[in-house]
Amino acid sequence: MAIDFTFPPEIEALRQRVREFIAEVVRPAEAEIAAREGDRRFLIQSIVAMRAAARDRGLWLPHMPKEYGGMGLGHVAMAAVSAEAAKSTFGPYALNAQAPDEGNMHTLLHWGTPAQKEKYLRPLCEGAIRSCFAMTEPEVAGSDPTLIQTRAVLEGDHWVINGHKWFISGASGARFAILIARTEDHPEVPQAANTAFLVDLPAKGWTVVRDVQTMAGHHNHAEIRIENLRVPAENILGQRGQGHLLGQARLGPARLAHCMRWIGQAEVALDMMVDRALKRFAHGSLLAEKQGVQWMIADSTMELYQAKLMVLHAAYKIDRGEDFRSEVSMAKHFVAGALNRIIDRAIQVHGALGYSLDTPLARMALHARWARFADGADEVHQWRIAQRTIAAYQRDGSTRAATGGLPV
Repeated sequence: MAIDFTFPPEIEALRQRVREFIAEVVRPAEAEIAAREGDRRFLIQSIVAMRAAARDRGLWLPHMPKEYGGMGLGHVAMAAVSAEAAKSTFGPYALNAQAPDEGNMHTLLHWGTPAQKEKYLRPLCEGAIRSCFAMTEPEVAGSDPTLIQTRAVLEGDHWVINGHKWFISGASGARFAILIARTEDHPEVPQAANTAFLVDLPAKGWTVVRDVQTMAGHHNHAEIRIENLRVPAENILGQRGQGHLLGQARLGPARLAHCMRWIGQAEVALDMMVDRALKRFAHGSLLAEKQGVQWMIADSTMELYQAKLMVLHAAYKIDRGEDFRSEVSMAKHFVAGALNRIIDRAIQVHGALGYSLDTPLARMALHARWARFADGADEVHQWRIAQRTIAAYQRDGSTRAATGGLPV
């Protein structure tokens, strides 16, 4: 049989090593960070120490090739690693596999010139610098990059850029940005209007206005004003007019990487839900013996099962070089919703305790809400899924290709 739902022994062993690393190194460090909340110096020192431990244990940079100091893992193997790492907030940071840097590394690897890779990718892989990806704007819908208003005009050997960005994660403290700006006035297709630029930071004309505070607090999602920013012509990433193509190529695997991490968070929530149900006694029996609670556990279990299968299949298609757009889109939509529902049920089973900050569930819920619109809102993914399903039927007389092209 060609279908095998197990990891190779070496990947299963790696998954166990990541789990041990999170338990033995990351969680204790997180507890100390929480106890010294607001101490940024201690936070940085702790991340540096965690990263040193990851290197010592051979867990550094799992998603990048060995020539850049990484482990050279494919997307299926990364599903195993990311799900374990994300069971702890700082797990991905410890491995140097956190967003947005992970996606930027992949982008530079596939689109950068040799000189750009040495200047930007290598130090990023070494953990010496951080980066950001600047595309979203407040004046236009973030789900439609063809509407981008930030403009870049070529003047001699420099591009002069003016515009406005926001929710640019990791912008404060980043040493460079991948900036998407409009360069073409009358492209043949709307998707050929934008270009990607590498911007060295800090820079004159690049101003961090504020950290946009969200319902989860301050998390370095910056608003940026760009005024007469001068970028050398050689700092184009990819080709002129390929900004939309580059952005979509980056976002596909990045969406799945988010899903991998969300699976880890959902599993933590389900484990906590069951643990609470087995320990809490009310109205004559344990919560685990009450049908209403059992239904919440059952629904969460089924959704997590679906999420794992969808992510693994999408990762499998990426590793095989197949068209993965539909599978990643469906996974992103489903896993984001499942994450929110599973955490919400876990809070419900915990009652007031789950609503408090005495458990991680409340914070998890606040952070999980963004999943349903990050990297494409639910409704946009539904629209594209429907388009592909209709197109498959019109082409093949069957919707089979749109439902994963599976052998059943």
